[in-house]
Amino acid sequence: MRSHFHGRFSAICRLFVALTLSPLILVPTEGAAQQQSNSGQYSMQEIVDAGHSFFGSTSGGLAKVIEAAFQKYGLPNGYILGQEGSGAFIAGLTYGEGQLNTKNAGEHPLYWQGPSLGIDYGGQGTRVMMLVYDLPSTDAIYARFGGVSGQAFVVAGFGMTLLKNDNVLVVPIRTGVGARLGLNVGYLKVTPDPTWNPF
Repeated sequence: MRSHFHGRFSAICRLFVALTLSPLILVPTEGAAQQQSNSGQYSMQEIVDAGHSFFGSTSGGLAKVIEAAFQKYGLPNGYILGQEGSGAFIAGLTYGEGQLNTKNAGEHPLYWQGPSLGIDYGGQGTRVMMLVYDLPSTDAIYARFGGVSGQAFVVAGFGMTLLKNDNVLVVPIRTGVGARLGLNVGYLKVTPDPTWNPF
């Protein structure tokens, strides 16, 4: 009888130890898997730091706009820093050049062009940061990205829009001189080489 009780007590103790230690064993594995899955993505702090050094003294409201992008779209796996110029009264053109930054595939220079259709007022000489989501390879950035962007600089001179091609999202964050309010319907064509043809 005593040996039967001792056997049960021993089994209960082993079960208790196993249940107590199993969460401690699983937590590091789960954290490592999450870190590995995010290895090609940028944290909000990395993007804010890159934006502050790029935009300089005008970057007061940048963190708020980046936070809004992260809340809506999650972690980007690339970002573009560059400059663009555009101006339109009823219809106009947008041209820009910059560099795609990725953790897994390095840095790549690129150019973008596109028509800007809609009711726009003023001109724009703009520094732009574009967050890139779900980019399967660097070649996938060379495409047409379309969308509707109502550009109203409401957060300390920053505006955010959304462009899309298949599953790849590009979220331009812009600041610059000039007032440009209204509906801006068009697209951006991203190319590896400069061209004047926006179509």
